[in-house]
Amino acid sequence: MKEEALEYHRSGKPGKLSVEICKPADTQKDLSLAYSPGVAFPVQEIMADPERAYEYTIKGNLVAVVTNGTATLGLGKTGALASKPVMEGKALLFKRFSNIDSFDIEVDETDVDRFVEIIRKISPTFGGINLEDIAAPACFEIERRLIEALDIPVFHDDQHGTAIISVAGLLNALEIQEKSLADAKIVCVGAGAAGIAILNLLLESGAQKENILLLDSKGVIHSQREDLNQYKRPFAVETDKRTLADAMQGADVFLGLSVGDLLSDEMVLSMAEKPVILAMANPYPEILPEQAHALRGDIVMGTGRSDYPNQVNNVLGFPYIFRAALDCRAKVINTEMKLACVEALRALAKEPVTETVLKAYGLAELSFGKDYILPKPTDPRLLEKLPPAIIQAAKDSGAA
Repeated sequence: MKEEALEYHRSGKPGKLSVEICKPADTQKDLSLAYSPGVAFPVQEIMADPERAYEYTIKGNLVAVVTNGTATLGLGKTGALASKPVMEGKALLFKRFSNIDSFDIEVDETDVDRFVEIIRKISPTFGGINLEDIAAPACFEIERRLIEALDIPVFHDDQHGTAIISVAGLLNALEIQEKSLADAKIVCVGAGAAGIAILNLLLESGAQKENILLLDSKGVIHSQREDLNQYKRPFAVETDKRTLADAMQGADVFLGLSVGDLLSDEMVLSMAEKPVILAMANPYPEILPEQAHALRGDIVMGTGRSDYPNQVNNVLGFPYIFRAALDCRAKVINTEMKLACVEALRALAKEPVTETVLKAYGLAELSFGKDYILPKPTDPRLLEKLPPAIIQAAKDSGAA
Protein backbone atom coordinates (compact mmCIF):
# COMPACT_ATOMS: atom_id res chain seq x y z
CA MET A 1 0.00 0.00 0.00
CA LYS A 2 2.82 2.40 0.87
CA GLU A 3 4.60 1.90 -2.45
CA GLU A 4 1.36 2.12 -4.42
CA ALA A 5 0.42 5.36 -2.67
CA LEU A 6 3.84 6.90 -3.23
CA GLU A 7 3.83 5.92 -6.89
CA TYR A 8 0.30 7.32 -7.29
CA HIS A 9 1.46 10.71 -6.01
CA ARG A 10 4.75 10.92 -7.90
CA SER A 11 3.95 9.30 -11.27
CA GLY A 12 3.45 11.55 -14.30
CA LYS A 13 2.91 15.07 -13.01
CA PRO A 14 3.72 15.10 -9.26
CA GLY A 15 0.81 15.74 -6.93
CA LYS A 16 -2.93 15.47 -7.57
CA LEU A 17 -3.94 18.88 -8.98
CA SER A 18 -3.37 21.04 -12.03
CA VAL A 19 -4.65 24.40 -13.32
CA GLU A 20 -6.58 24.43 -16.59
CA ILE A 21 -7.53 27.27 -18.91
CA CYS A 22 -11.28 27.50 -19.48
CA LYS A 23 -11.38 30.26 -22.15
CA PRO A 24 -9.86 30.44 -25.65
CA ALA A 25 -6.23 31.59 -25.55
CA ASP A 26 -4.96 30.79 -29.05
CA THR A 27 -5.11 34.00 -31.07
CA GLN A 28 -3.89 37.53 -30.55
CA LYS A 29 -7.47 38.62 -29.98
CA ASP A 30 -7.99 35.90 -27.38
CA LEU A 31 -4.95 37.09 -25.46
CA SER A 32 -5.96 40.74 -25.69
CA LEU A 33 -9.34 39.85 -24.18
CA ALA A 34 -7.85 37.60 -21.51
CA TYR A 35 -5.24 40.09 -20.40
CA SER A 36 -4.25 43.53 -21.63
CA PRO A 37 -6.14 45.60 -22.67
CA GLY A 38 -9.44 43.69 -22.36
CA VAL A 39 -9.04 42.64 -18.73
CA ALA A 40 -9.35 46.27 -17.64
CA PHE A 41 -13.10 46.25 -18.31
CA PRO A 42 -14.09 43.54 -15.79
CA VAL A 43 -11.69 45.19 -13.31
CA GLN A 44 -13.63 48.44 -13.64
CA GLU A 45 -16.95 46.62 -13.34
CA ILE A 46 -15.84 44.98 -10.09
CA MET A 47 -14.54 48.27 -8.73
CA ALA A 48 -17.98 49.76 -9.33
CA ASP A 49 -19.80 46.73 -7.87
CA PRO A 50 -17.82 44.07 -5.95
CA GLU A 51 -20.63 41.55 -6.44
CA ARG A 52 -19.67 41.37 -10.11
CA ALA A 53 -16.55 39.43 -9.14
CA TYR A 54 -18.91 36.44 -9.10
CA GLU A 55 -19.85 37.18 -12.71
CA TYR A 56 -16.43 37.88 -14.18
CA THR A 57 -14.04 35.68 -12.15
CA ILE A 58 -13.69 32.17 -10.73
CA LYS A 59 -14.50 33.42 -7.20
CA GLY A 60 -18.01 31.92 -7.09
CA ASN A 61 -16.75 28.38 -7.65
CA LEU A 62 -13.45 28.58 -5.78
CA VAL A 63 -12.81 27.27 -2.26
CA ALA A 64 -9.62 27.61 -0.25
CA VAL A 65 -8.59 24.44 1.58
CA VAL A 66 -6.59 25.91 4.45
CA THR A 67 -4.46 24.32 7.18
CA ASN A 68 -1.44 24.90 9.36
CA GLY A 69 -0.70 21.19 9.72
CA THR A 70 -1.25 21.03 13.48
CA ALA A 71 -3.62 18.03 13.38
CA THR A 72 -3.09 16.24 10.09
CA LEU A 73 -5.36 13.28 9.31
CA GLY A 74 -4.46 10.92 12.14
CA LEU A 75 -0.79 11.90 11.94
CA GLY A 76 -0.79 14.77 14.42
CA LYS A 77 1.38 17.85 14.09
CA THR A 78 3.09 17.36 10.73
CA GLY A 79 3.71 21.02 9.96
CA ALA A 80 2.37 22.96 7.01
CA LEU A 81 4.49 21.50 4.19
CA ALA A 82 3.98 17.82 5.08
CA SER A 83 0.22 18.39 5.21
CA LYS A 84 0.13 19.42 1.54
CA PRO A 85 -0.68 15.93 0.11
CA VAL A 86 -3.76 15.81 2.36
CA MET A 87 -4.92 19.28 1.32
CA GLU A 88 -4.40 18.41 -2.36
CA GLY A 89 -6.49 15.31 -1.71
CA LYS A 90 -9.27 17.42 -0.21
CA ALA A 91 -9.19 19.68 -3.26
CA LEU A 92 -9.40 16.58 -5.49
CA LEU A 93 -12.54 15.46 -3.64
CA PHE A 94 -14.14 18.88 -4.09
CA LYS A 95 -13.61 18.64 -7.84
CA ARG A 96 -14.53 14.96 -8.15
CA PHE A 97 -17.80 15.08 -6.25
CA SER A 98 -19.19 18.60 -6.71
CA ASN A 99 -17.11 20.22 -9.51
CA ILE A 100 -15.80 22.89 -7.15
CA ASP A 101 -12.37 24.34 -7.91
CA SER A 102 -9.99 24.52 -4.95
CA PHE A 103 -6.59 25.88 -4.05
CA ASP A 104 -4.83 24.17 -1.17
CA ILE A 105 -3.14 26.69 1.12
CA GLU A 106 -0.70 25.51 3.76
CA VAL A 107 0.08 28.32 6.21
CA ASP A 108 3.22 28.03 8.32
CA GLU A 109 1.69 29.78 11.32
CA THR A 110 0.35 28.49 14.63
CA ASP A 111 -0.39 31.82 16.32
CA VAL A 112 -4.16 32.28 16.18
CA ASP A 113 -4.10 36.05 15.67
CA ARG A 114 -1.62 35.89 12.80
CA PHE A 115 -3.29 32.87 11.20
CA VAL A 116 -6.70 34.57 11.21
CA GLU A 117 -5.22 37.74 9.75
CA ILE A 118 -3.47 35.84 6.93
CA ILE A 119 -6.70 34.11 5.89
CA ARG A 120 -8.71 37.31 6.22
CA LYS A 121 -6.33 39.10 3.88
CA ILE A 122 -6.42 36.43 1.16
CA SER A 123 -10.18 35.86 1.41
CA PRO A 124 -11.17 38.14 -1.53
CA THR A 125 -9.81 35.44 -3.84
CA PHE A 126 -12.37 32.84 -2.74
CA GLY A 127 -16.07 32.08 -2.55
CA GLY A 128 -15.59 29.93 0.57
CA ILE A 129 -13.01 28.81 3.13
CA ASN A 130 -12.66 25.15 4.14
CA LEU A 131 -10.52 24.90 7.27
CA GLU A 132 -8.83 21.55 7.65
CA ASP A 133 -6.63 19.65 10.11
CA ILE A 134 -6.20 22.47 12.64
CA ALA A 135 -5.77 21.32 16.23
CA ALA A 136 -8.24 22.06 19.01
CA PRO A 137 -8.81 24.32 20.82
CA ALA A 138 -7.27 26.82 18.38
CA CYS A 139 -9.57 25.59 15.59
CA PHE A 140 -12.67 26.79 17.46
CA GLU A 141 -11.33 30.31 17.88
CA ILE A 142 -10.00 30.50 14.31
CA GLU A 143 -13.31 29.46 12.80
CA ARG A 144 -15.37 31.77 15.04
CA ARG A 145 -13.26 34.80 14.23
CA LEU A 146 -13.18 34.15 10.50
CA ILE A 147 -16.96 33.66 10.39
CA GLU A 148 -17.37 37.01 12.13
CA ALA A 149 -14.86 38.77 9.86
CA LEU A 150 -15.80 37.43 6.42
CA ASP A 151 -18.87 37.59 4.20
CA ILE A 152 -18.20 34.18 2.63
CA PRO A 153 -18.88 30.78 4.23
CA VAL A 154 -16.19 29.42 6.55
CA PHE A 155 -16.44 25.75 7.51
CA HIS A 156 -14.07 23.62 9.59
CA ASP A 157 -14.76 20.21 8.11
CA ASP A 158 -13.05 18.26 10.89
CA GLN A 159 -15.72 19.68 13.19
CA HIS A 160 -18.90 20.09 11.23
CA GLY A 161 -18.42 17.67 8.34
CA THR A 162 -17.66 14.86 10.76
CA ALA A 163 -20.61 15.91 12.90
CA ILE A 164 -23.08 15.92 10.02
CA ILE A 165 -22.16 12.47 8.75
CA SER A 166 -21.91 10.98 12.23
CA VAL A 167 -25.29 12.33 13.30
CA ALA A 168 -26.97 11.13 10.09
CA GLY A 169 -25.50 7.65 10.55
CA LEU A 170 -26.32 7.54 14.25
CA LEU A 171 -29.94 8.60 13.76
CA ASN A 172 -30.46 5.94 11.12
CA ALA A 173 -28.73 3.33 13.30
CA LEU A 174 -30.93 4.22 16.26
CA GLU A 175 -33.99 3.91 14.03
CA ILE A 176 -32.87 0.43 12.98
CA GLN A 177 -32.30 -0.46 16.64
CA GLU A 178 -35.76 0.95 17.50
CA LYS A 179 -34.35 3.52 19.92
CA SER A 180 -34.91 7.27 20.24
CA LEU A 181 -32.15 9.86 20.36
CA ALA A 182 -33.85 11.63 23.27
CA ASP A 183 -33.60 8.52 25.43
CA ALA A 184 -30.22 7.23 24.22
CA LYS A 185 -27.32 7.10 26.68
CA ILE A 186 -24.32 8.30 24.69
CA VAL A 187 -20.62 7.86 25.42
CA CYS A 188 -18.20 9.95 23.34
CA VAL A 189 -14.45 9.43 23.63
CA GLY A 190 -12.49 12.32 22.16
CA ALA A 191 -13.13 15.89 23.34
CA GLY A 192 -11.43 17.60 20.42
CA ALA A 193 -12.90 19.40 17.44
CA ALA A 194 -14.90 16.50 16.02
CA GLY A 195 -16.20 15.11 19.30
CA ILE A 196 -17.51 18.43 20.59
CA ALA A 197 -19.05 19.32 17.21
CA ILE A 198 -20.85 15.96 17.04
CA LEU A 199 -22.31 16.39 20.52
CA ASN A 200 -23.44 19.94 19.79
CA LEU A 201 -25.23 18.80 16.63
CA LEU A 202 -26.77 15.86 18.52
CA LEU A 203 -28.16 18.31 21.06
CA GLU A 204 -29.65 20.34 18.20
CA SER A 205 -31.18 17.08 16.93
CA GLY A 206 -32.85 16.16 20.22
CA ALA A 207 -30.26 14.42 22.39
CA GLN A 208 -30.42 15.21 26.12
CA LYS A 209 -27.29 16.58 27.78
CA GLU A 210 -27.88 14.55 30.95
CA ASN A 211 -27.61 11.37 28.83
CA ILE A 212 -24.16 12.25 27.44
CA LEU A 213 -20.80 11.29 28.91
CA LEU A 214 -17.80 12.89 27.18
CA LEU A 215 -14.30 11.58 27.88
CA ASP A 216 -10.88 13.01 27.17
CA SER A 217 -7.44 11.54 27.86
CA LYS A 218 -8.00 12.01 31.60
CA GLY A 219 -11.33 10.20 31.74
CA VAL A 220 -14.94 11.29 32.15
CA ILE A 221 -15.58 15.03 31.96
CA HIS A 222 -17.46 15.59 35.21
CA SER A 223 -18.48 18.60 37.25
CA GLN A 224 -15.69 18.18 39.84
CA ARG A 225 -12.88 18.61 37.32
CA GLU A 226 -11.06 21.95 37.35
CA ASP A 227 -8.93 21.39 34.24
CA LEU A 228 -11.61 21.95 31.58
CA ASN A 229 -11.43 24.54 28.83
CA GLN A 230 -14.44 26.56 27.70
CA TYR A 231 -15.36 23.99 25.03
CA LYS A 232 -15.34 20.95 27.32
CA ARG A 233 -16.98 22.64 30.32
CA PRO A 234 -20.55 22.61 28.94
CA PHE A 235 -20.42 18.78 28.88
CA ALA A 236 -19.34 18.38 32.51
CA VAL A 237 -22.05 16.42 34.35
CA GLU A 238 -22.76 15.26 37.88
CA THR A 239 -21.69 11.61 37.89
CA ASP A 240 -19.64 9.17 39.90
CA LYS A 241 -18.33 7.55 36.70
CA ARG A 242 -14.68 8.24 36.04
CA THR A 243 -13.33 5.72 33.54
CA LEU A 244 -14.36 4.52 30.09
CA ALA A 245 -15.28 1.15 31.60
CA ASP A 246 -17.62 2.94 34.01
CA ALA A 247 -19.17 5.02 31.25
CA MET A 248 -19.82 2.08 28.93
CA GLN A 249 -22.07 0.25 31.39
CA GLY A 250 -25.60 0.43 30.01
CA ALA A 251 -24.64 2.80 27.17
CA ASP A 252 -26.78 2.77 24.03
CA VAL A 253 -24.21 4.57 21.85
CA PHE A 254 -20.43 4.68 21.65
CA LEU A 255 -18.82 7.44 19.58
CA GLY A 256 -15.08 7.00 19.13
CA LEU A 257 -12.82 9.82 17.97
CA SER A 258 -9.71 8.79 19.82
CA VAL A 259 -7.22 5.94 19.31
CA GLY A 260 -7.28 2.39 18.03
CA ASP A 261 -7.99 -0.69 20.16
CA LEU A 262 -9.50 1.34 22.97
CA LEU A 263 -12.62 -0.77 23.62
CA SER A 264 -12.22 -4.02 25.48
CA ASP A 265 -14.50 -7.02 25.14
CA GLU A 266 -15.88 -6.34 28.60
CA MET A 267 -16.80 -2.77 27.69
CA VAL A 268 -18.75 -3.88 24.62
CA LEU A 269 -20.53 -6.62 26.55
CA SER A 270 -21.53 -4.12 29.25
CA MET A 271 -23.48 -1.91 26.83
CA ALA A 272 -27.27 -1.89 26.69
CA GLU A 273 -29.21 -4.19 24.38
CA LYS A 274 -29.07 -3.32 20.67
CA PRO A 275 -26.26 -0.75 20.93
CA VAL A 276 -24.70 1.45 18.24
CA ILE A 277 -20.91 1.71 17.95
CA LEU A 278 -19.33 4.31 15.66
CA ALA A 279 -15.61 3.67 16.11
CA MET A 280 -14.12 6.40 13.96
CA ALA A 281 -10.44 6.49 14.92
CA ASN A 282 -8.31 6.19 11.76
CA PRO A 283 -6.73 4.10 10.47
CA TYR A 284 -7.35 1.77 13.40
CA PRO A 285 -10.80 2.02 15.00
CA GLU A 286 -11.40 1.76 18.73
CA ILE A 287 -12.59 -1.78 18.05
CA LEU A 288 -12.60 -3.73 14.80
CA PRO A 289 -16.06 -4.70 13.49
CA GLU A 290 -15.25 -8.42 13.38
CA GLN A 291 -14.28 -8.32 17.05
CA ALA A 292 -17.41 -6.42 18.08
CA HIS A 293 -19.77 -8.64 16.06
CA ALA A 294 -18.14 -11.77 17.46
CA LEU A 295 -18.95 -10.55 20.97
CA ARG A 296 -22.63 -9.92 20.32
CA GLY A 297 -25.01 -10.05 17.37
CA ASP A 298 -27.21 -7.06 18.17
CA ILE A 299 -24.74 -4.27 17.31
CA VAL A 300 -24.98 -1.70 14.52
CA MET A 301 -21.36 -0.83 13.81
CA GLY A 302 -19.64 1.87 11.76
CA THR A 303 -16.03 3.00 11.33
CA GLY A 304 -14.07 5.59 9.39
CA ARG A 305 -12.69 2.94 7.04
CA SER A 306 -13.83 2.14 3.52
CA ASP A 307 -13.14 -1.60 3.83
CA TYR A 308 -16.00 -2.13 6.29
CA PRO A 309 -19.74 -1.41 5.99
CA ASN A 310 -21.08 1.90 7.30
CA GLN A 311 -18.11 4.14 6.65
CA VAL A 312 -18.49 7.54 8.31
CA ASN A 313 -16.90 9.55 5.52
CA ASN A 314 -16.81 13.35 5.33
CA VAL A 315 -16.93 13.20 1.54
CA LEU A 316 -20.66 12.55 1.98
CA GLY A 317 -20.99 16.12 3.24
CA PHE A 318 -18.53 18.88 2.49
CA PRO A 319 -18.63 18.81 -1.35
CA TYR A 320 -22.41 19.21 -1.33
CA ILE A 321 -22.52 21.68 1.55
CA PHE A 322 -20.12 23.99 -0.27
CA ARG A 323 -21.88 23.37 -3.60
CA ALA A 324 -25.10 24.59 -1.99
CA ALA A 325 -23.46 27.50 -0.16
CA LEU A 326 -21.73 28.73 -3.32
CA ASP A 327 -24.80 28.34 -5.52
CA CYS A 328 -27.08 30.32 -3.19
CA ARG A 329 -24.31 32.73 -2.15
CA ALA A 330 -24.72 31.94 1.52
CA LYS A 331 -22.73 34.17 3.83
CA VAL A 332 -22.49 31.41 6.45
CA ILE A 333 -23.11 27.68 6.81
CA ASN A 334 -25.53 27.66 9.72
CA THR A 335 -27.10 24.99 11.91
CA GLU A 336 -30.23 24.83 9.76
CA MET A 337 -28.13 24.00 6.69
CA LYS A 338 -26.21 21.32 8.60
CA LEU A 339 -29.41 19.69 9.84
CA ALA A 340 -30.87 19.78 6.32
CA CYS A 341 -27.82 17.88 5.12
CA VAL A 342 -28.30 15.34 7.93
CA GLU A 343 -31.91 14.71 6.93
CA ALA A 344 -31.10 14.50 3.22
CA LEU A 345 -28.40 11.90 3.92
CA ARG A 346 -30.76 9.90 6.12
CA ALA A 347 -33.46 9.91 3.46
CA LEU A 348 -31.12 8.90 0.63
CA ALA A 349 -29.89 5.89 2.62
CA LYS A 350 -33.48 4.61 2.69
CA GLU A 351 -33.98 4.83 -1.08
CA PRO A 352 -33.32 1.80 -3.33
CA VAL A 353 -29.63 1.51 -4.15
CA THR A 354 -28.90 2.03 -7.85
CA GLU A 355 -27.19 -0.51 -10.10
CA THR A 356 -24.32 1.95 -10.59
CA VAL A 357 -23.54 1.96 -6.86
CA LEU A 358 -23.83 -1.82 -6.56
CA LYS A 359 -21.38 -2.32 -9.43
CA ALA A 360 -18.92 0.19 -7.95
CA TYR A 361 -18.75 -1.86 -4.75
CA GLY A 362 -19.09 -5.32 -6.29
CA LEU A 363 -22.37 -6.02 -4.52
CA ALA A 364 -25.42 -7.95 -5.67
CA GLU A 365 -27.79 -6.13 -3.33
CA LEU A 366 -27.81 -3.49 -0.63
CA SER A 367 -30.63 -1.91 1.33
CA PHE A 368 -31.25 0.19 4.42
CA GLY A 369 -30.35 -1.86 7.47
CA LYS A 370 -27.56 -2.80 9.87
CA ASP A 371 -24.90 -2.83 7.14
CA TYR A 372 -26.16 0.25 5.29
CA ILE A 373 -26.96 3.30 7.40
CA LEU A 374 -25.36 5.91 5.12
CA PRO A 375 -25.21 6.38 1.33
CA LYS A 376 -22.08 5.28 -0.50
CA PRO A 377 -19.71 8.10 -1.56
CA THR A 378 -19.99 7.18 -5.27
CA ASP A 379 -23.79 7.54 -5.30
CA PRO A 380 -24.47 10.22 -7.96
CA ARG A 381 -27.75 11.09 -6.26
CA LEU A 382 -25.84 12.87 -3.50
CA LEU A 383 -25.30 15.79 -5.86
CA GLU A 384 -28.97 15.72 -6.89
CA LYS A 385 -30.47 15.46 -3.40
CA LEU A 386 -28.23 17.26 -0.92
CA PRO A 387 -27.56 20.73 -2.37
CA PRO A 388 -31.25 21.55 -3.04
CA ALA A 389 -32.18 20.59 0.52
CA ILE A 390 -29.34 22.67 1.95
CA ILE A 391 -30.18 25.63 -0.29
CA GLN A 392 -33.79 25.54 0.85
CA ALA A 393 -32.65 25.62 4.47
CA ALA A 394 -30.34 28.54 3.67
CA LYS A 395 -33.25 30.43 2.12
CA ASP A 396 -35.63 29.65 4.97
CA SER A 397 -33.08 30.72 7.61
CA GLY A 398 -31.97 33.87 5.82
CA ALA A 399 -28.43 32.69 5.12
CA ALA A 400 -28.79 32.69 1.31
